[in-house]
Amino acid sequence: MVDVKGRWALITGASRGIGYGAAKALAERGCNLILHGRTIEHLEKVISEVKALGVEAYPVAAELSDIDSVNKMLQYIDEHGTDVDIVLNNAGLQIAYRTDYIKTPVSDYETSFVINTIAPMVILYHFLPKMEKKGFGRIVNTTSGIRREPEQAGYSASKAALDKVTMDIASKYDGTDVIISLTDPGWCRTDLGGPNAPNSPESSLPGVIVGAFVDDKKSCRCFSAEAFHGMSLEEAVDYAEKNIPYYSGSLD
Repeated sequence: MVDVKGRWALITGASRGIGYGAAKALAERGCNLILHGRTIEHLEKVISEVKALGVEAYPVAAELSDIDSVNKMLQYIDEHGTDVDIVLNNAGLQIAYRTDYIKTPVSDYETSFVINTIAPMVILYHFLPKMEKKGFGRIVNTTSGIRREPEQAGYSASKAALDKVTMDIASKYDGTDVIISLTDPGWCRTDLGGPNAPNSPESSLPGVIVGAFVDDKKSCRCFSAEAFHGMSLEEAVDYAEKNIPYYSGSLD
């Protein structure tokens, strides 16, 4: 299991919900944090709380729908001199629920793909060569378990695309200490999941951070939060390394 104390992690969508919980959990393990939100003001609470746990942390802001904004954020991190070891691409957008799904507008796809597919991959592409050069890195992209719901076509298609490109590039790093994974937090009561979701944001832990801690040189896996419910982080990492197979993309 990786010791993250003193390492640096970038978490997108860290101001609330699942990203907020992941930030607190990593800080409790001594991991320093770069926390992303749409505005710096949205991050004041979580920055204060993780610093109180004794780690270094600073906020960054970017609109993930604007790739120029994403690139400026990445440039700022580089100029700050931070050597990023872990990336949790947590942020995402559920654009709409279309009851009349036959009339799904093209804009649902366009917006969803920029935020949920392109932005996380731009971030991955930025940090991956640096991780490869130093021989260590963990990148975890957040997917979704939504299946057979044309009402959410833009969102589900963008996440399916993210699955594909993540696993394709992960295959190139399997067997190295740069481990690339997916995580599925489940349907949680967040701004994205809505108030009627069956699960609390807290239920996503430790599943959404397992990919930062696995230490077996195996990429190409999806860590579903449901599989780790009720486990300690140590138990979850052990279970992941012994029992989670390569991700097949199966609908079952």
